[in-house]
Amino acid sequence: METFKLSNGMELPAIGFGCFNAKGGESYDFISTAIDSGYTLFDTASIYGTEKDLGRAIRDKGVDRSSLIIQSKLWIDEMGYDGAKKALERSLTRLKMDYLDVYLIHWPKQRTDVPEDEWRSLQRETYKALEEMVDEGTVKAIGLSNFLPHHLDNILSFCNISPVIDQIEYHIGYTQERAKEYAVSKGLVVQAWSPLGRESVFKNEIILKMAEKYNVTAAQLALRFNFQSGVMSLPKASSSERQIQNLSIWDFEIDADDFNFLACLPNIYWSSEHPDIAIPGAKSTFEI
Repeated sequence: METFKLSNGMELPAIGFGCFNAKGGESYDFISTAIDSGYTLFDTASIYGTEKDLGRAIRDKGVDRSSLIIQSKLWIDEMGYDGAKKALERSLTRLKMDYLDVYLIHWPKQRTDVPEDEWRSLQRETYKALEEMVDEGTVKAIGLSNFLPHHLDNILSFCNISPVIDQIEYHIGYTQERAKEYAVSKGLVVQAWSPLGRESVFKNEIILKMAEKYNVTAAQLALRFNFQSGVMSLPKASSSERQIQNLSIWDFEIDADDFNFLACLPNIYWSSEHPDIAIPGAKSTFEI
């Protein structure tokens, strides 16, 4: 497994397992399968509703906690200094763990119409709490999710502990190059949520044809594209076969012409979520 080195010295695997959108009792089974398939980085969030199942699967498998990278995120209605502190406590309780490897602010704003001075101030309060978590040892590394350059600049203008990650939607047909390159220029590693465009790559004839050329699956092509773009990926898959395939992208390389062709494709899919235009409206239940 290739790795990415964070600015604080931590190394993360280039492919992690995304625990998004797994409510309804099915998450325990496919997280357990992912552990068996060899994943060591698991990405969850308070809003996903999967922290309990992730923690239980790890305990039931008897996996050494120190061999795993567990990262979670606080939701928009958990922002603020006190809100962030309580959010971490809830996440650790649900996971039944005493620390997180990585903790992220899930979105830079609570609403798209919030005044600029308010979202900047709320980010400062929230991030201050995350910095204290690092000092206290309950979190090893802190970062951001869905932060664009102007949001990131706000954090960098005051932080004492630099964010190490920015997690954004990134996949063939929607790469957010400016956001990626800016984050990288500031020393952050970029992680891709929805690296398969919520399975849109499986339906695109151009991607399917190119995958056939390399004798790989469309998912493998998309994940390899991200890796060659300098981006970590957090795919989700329920079957053991697909989980293992998603980890198996190291025996081929997309050549320069094909890579540039894929990088210049028009929009194939967009989640319709954007921190300044359309923030997801779901509310956290704060359940333990």
